[in-house]
Amino acid sequence: MEPRSHDDRTQRILATVDCIPAGRVATYGQVAREAGLPGRARLVGHVLAELPRMSRLPWHRVLTASGAISSRPGPGPGQQLEKLRAEGVRFSHSGRVNLRVWGWNPMAPS
Repeated sequence: MEPRSHDDRTQRILATVDCIPAGRVATYGQVAREAGLPGRARLVGHVLAELPRMSRLPWHRVLTASGAISSRPGPGPGQQLEKLRAEGVRFSHSGRVNLRVWGWNPMAPS
C-alpha cells in the first residue's frame, strides 16, 4: 500500500526517492527539485510520512537541508540512523551528515 494520494506529484517524488543509491543521501528540497517540484520540500515530507512501515522505498536516505534526520514521533529517526549507518553513511558529533561527502549527485555516473 502506497500513500493515499496517487497523483502525478506523488509518483514523481516516489520515483525520485527510489533513485537515491545506497550510501548517499538527498535533502527534501533536492528531492522536490529533482521531481520537478522546486520549493515543495514539505510536500516530499508529507508523501514520505504516508509510506507504510514496511515500504521498500529508501525513505531513510532523505534528510533535512542541514543534513540532519528530521525529528518526528515514533521509531522513524532511530531506524533511519541505523539504516544509514549500515550503508556506511557517517554522522558528525552534532548528528549531521556532510552533504558534500554523502550527498547524492544524480548527474554522476553510476
